[in-house]
Amino acid sequence: MKIQFLTSKKSWLTKEKKKFILLSLKKFTKRARFITNYKKLNKNYDVTIIISYYDIIKPNYLSFSKYNLVAHESDLPSGRGHSPLYWQILRSQKKITTTLFECSKNVDTGPYYYKKKFSYNENLLYHEIKELQFFNSYELIIKFLKYYKKNKKAPPSKKQNGKASYFKKLTKKDSKINIYKSLKSQFNRLRTVDNDNFPAFFLYKKRKFILKIFNSK
Repeated sequence: MKIQFLTSKKSWLTKEKKKFILLSLKKFTKRARFITNYKKLNKNYDVTIIISYYDIIKPNYLSFSKYNLVAHESDLPSGRGHSPLYWQILRSQKKITTTLFECSKNVDTGPYYYKKKFSYNENLLYHEIKELQFFNSYELIIKFLKYYKKNKKAPPSKKQNGKASYFKKLTKKDSKINIYKSLKSQFNRLRTVDNDNFPAFFLYKKRKFILKIFNSK
């Protein structure tokens, strides 16, 4: 089995996480690699795993591998689109479904292989949430690879059923704090901001002020 990961250069998939993945995949394959440009996808690979990739992939490149996997943090078809994990946390959802599905030319519409609900504690901050997101996705990917290795084929897939809904892309404007509301009522917003790339902020007397939040431990 040959496995390739497609991820953006500025993704949350750090060097440490990539190293962890490559080490863990040794029991499945001797051929695993990471790339950051979909045009470098190799036709000789069995599985392509698309994770934290922000560019649009031209449909003809999706035929390169036998399987093209995406892990998405919503109970598809509900919650298609951008940043589903954070929109659900902003809505105070404590358990969030991760769906492992087959990438298709239309956004988040492909048949799915696995779904599983995961808990997100209400006091976790951005970097801690990203850690859980990574390991939850990783768990479903490994489950797929174990099945593939044992059966020489992918697990059975299912068609998405139900009413579709879509999340819009989070922007820096979504990190705005309302100074007239309590911090408690806005904590979900505070814990989904990135201190470096899109920190929380508020406006006061025609000036913009930046807020950064850290765990004291």
